[in-house]
Amino acid sequence: MNAIVLLLVGLTALALGYFFYSKFIAEKIYRLEAGFQTPAHTMRDGVDYVPTNKFVLWGHHFTSVAGAAPIVGPAIAVIWGWGPAFLWVVFGTVFFAGVHDFGALWASVRNRGKSMGMLSGSYIGRRGRNLFLVVIFLLLLMVNAAFAVVISNLLVSTPTSVIPVWGAIVVALVIGQLIYRFKVGLLWPSIIGVAVLYGLIWLGSLYPIALPETVLGMSPNSTWIVLLFLYAGIASLLPVWVLLQPRDYINGLQLFVGLGILYAAVLIASPTIVAPAFNSAVPAGTPSIVPLLFVTIACGAISGFHGMVASGTTSKQLDKETDARFVGYFGAVGEGMLSLAAIICCTAGFATLVDWQAVYSSFGGGNVTAFVNGGEALISAGLGLPQNLGATLLATMAILFAATTMDTGLRLQRFVVQEAAELAGFKVGTMLGTVIALAVCLALAFGAGSGGSGGMIIWPLFGTTNQLLAALTLSIITVILIRKGRNPWFTGIPMAFLMVMSVYALVVQLGTFYNDGKWLLLVMDIVILIAALWVAFEAAIAMRKGREAGPGDAVDVPNA
Repeated sequence: MNAIVLLLVGLTALALGYFFYSKFIAEKIYRLEAGFQTPAHTMRDGVDYVPTNKFVLWGHHFTSVAGAAPIVGPAIAVIWGWGPAFLWVVFGTVFFAGVHDFGALWASVRNRGKSMGMLSGSYIGRRGRNLFLVVIFLLLLMVNAAFAVVISNLLVSTPTSVIPVWGAIVVALVIGQLIYRFKVGLLWPSIIGVAVLYGLIWLGSLYPIALPETVLGMSPNSTWIVLLFLYAGIASLLPVWVLLQPRDYINGLQLFVGLGILYAAVLIASPTIVAPAFNSAVPAGTPSIVPLLFVTIACGAISGFHGMVASGTTSKQLDKETDARFVGYFGAVGEGMLSLAAIICCTAGFATLVDWQAVYSSFGGGNVTAFVNGGEALISAGLGLPQNLGATLLATMAILFAATTMDTGLRLQRFVVQEAAELAGFKVGTMLGTVIALAVCLALAFGAGSGGSGGMIIWPLFGTTNQLLAALTLSIITVILIRKGRNPWFTGIPMAFLMVMSVYALVVQLGTFYNDGKWLLLVMDIVILIAALWVAFEAAIAMRKGREAGPGDAVDVPNA
């Protein structure tokens, strides 16, 4: 089949989801109010709570949630064929991710910008809240530690990406000053910023930068990981308008342009998808498509991490409640578009089926490298760009997505540390909370002599933990809707589906970890499974009580 068909069908479905389904959800289910005073105004502090233009905030939200996972997940999952991956990305984005991300943002804004972990205490009880925070902390630990490894690997394998990746920080700092300090409109900083970023990509392709074999006794990968965490720590301490917002915004524009370039290459090159729609000859050792498809592709179909970002940082910057539809739902659509591109690159970016099978000779064989190499071939064939430049463009895209997720992820982990301390009865300041978050991430990354790659040890649990968190987030939103007397089915059905698939996957993984002797993963799997089932039980009780109590039981407290 021609890849153009897949591209057009996918984009059309995502567009219909945004223009029609999200409008229905906004008007009939969440019932957004233009005059509602958001926490960005009522709790404004100039650091975390800052009213923000919806386009800038969309850039922050989109690039924060769209890390490496919406590329890695589809790149791995097409081993079962492009058909299941495509259907899960499209239907998941429209009916699962959009409602989830939008709902988490709305629920947090209606409750003084509280995170989903703290909201769980308000709506499903103290025990549920404590266990919810455990799941959140473990997921953030996986994201921060593992994404540092992914970025460092790409910086080493694609040294042409070093200049544009680090140069983007300088561009963001300048844009932040122009917009907030000098009150310059968005148009010219946006145009000039994107132009400079693409100039840096061209410059990077001419002057690759590779670290020495050892730096203070560390390998290049380890050195990059330390530098990345130092940067993320500093970024998480700065007011959001200084670096986080402008970096995410300008990256969002650059990345959307990059997607446009990739899509244009597909339209011009008109490549054929060489991979089968449904692969009946999967390599030995490949797990069953059910339930693994639904946890392998998390980000790009639905992801619990999105709810953490929506309720952790995005809700504190929402200027108007009606902006939540654009920021939350369209942010999910943007990630679906990225996953759609990953599917096309990893199935149509190969010359023959034999070439594709050589890469997908084992489960996990397809990864970010398959995306970069496949996309590079498509861009070269469609637009005639040098392959070196195409590889730099796509590697930079992947790194910037992952890096902006790390920026937000470490800030969120600091919030969780502070919230947990508050629940324990003592106060942890911003600096100490950041130090604790950094220490835990670095301890995992460099533990047991792993040389910085320790974050990948617990990565096999990311997909299931992420989807479980999405199910638990939807359970809280569902409780809120029930207590408000509104239709809960639009969140309740996705919640039930994800809960079943995630628990099923955790049980399957229990047997795998036991047979392989991976005792740390086995113990963590059991802890996550027990915590998730307990929270789900508490949520079910809250839903039943909500129905018995009737509408009007959920009180919005933005000004309390």
